[in-house]
Amino acid sequence: MLTPQIITDVVARALAEDAPWGDLTVELAIPETATVATRVVAREAGVFAGGPLIAETFRQVDPRIAVTELVPEGTAFGVGDVLAHIAGPARGVLTGERVALNFSQRMSGIATLTARFVALVAHTNARIADTRKTTPGLRALEKHAVAAGGGSNHRFGLSDTIMIKDNHLVALGAVDAASTTAALRGLRERAGHTTSIIVEVDRVDQIEPVLAARPTGVLLDNFSLPELREGVALIGDRAIAEASGGVNLDTVAGIAETGVDVISVGLLTHGARALDLGLDAE
Repeated sequence: MLTPQIITDVVARALAEDAPWGDLTVELAIPETATVATRVVAREAGVFAGGPLIAETFRQVDPRIAVTELVPEGTAFGVGDVLAHIAGPARGVLTGERVALNFSQRMSGIATLTARFVALVAHTNARIADTRKTTPGLRALEKHAVAAGGGSNHRFGLSDTIMIKDNHLVALGAVDAASTTAALRGLRERAGHTTSIIVEVDRVDQIEPVLAARPTGVLLDNFSLPELREGVALIGDRAIAEASGGVNLDTVAGIAETGVDVISVGLLTHGARALDLGLDAE
């Protein structure tokens, strides 16, 4: 998902935003021949993500800058741990510092929060998955960070998977059980056998009409714990049982213990805070 082209493009946009006409400070204050050796240091514990963005940032600023000993994606770290060494022309290192840190702080924050959710459901078979609640233009980065934290990626976008929600059903004319099943069966025929179809329900009595159309998954939205257990029992092995809505660090374990297969958590991306990472001179 996080392809070399995406990395190149997003870094170029970030550098153009931060230094559209160059870095006035370093050009006037730092000698062209000056060099510097620095380290990316953790000011707090977490899970690392964003290494490819750090490397590409400094490559674009000045290919002479060396990025070494960069820890792998998904590495757990503690306070004071060194995550990378950055050395080379001082002007380039100082120009790229903030952009590189912005990427890695944001992505590490997402990876760290995801790891916390994953740990809380480790005693169950439930997967923690992200959603499309991502920063516009940065979805590939944020979903990569979720994976680095041990989570699973839901659909990347609207082109990947068919997901029918309540407003879709209204637009399809699905006003009762029979019309819901008929509409979904027609969709199944048009979509072909290789396309996944997930249908969102918000009441237990909607589950059987949906299952009659043989969807790939049923998303149980904002169900109470007793309703989730009932929904999981109804679904059985006929479809993937997914839970969403009201998921946070306090509720996720209980939701997982109902037996759902997937828990989609928008908070992973829209609620994560950036970690405190710094670039210190050696």
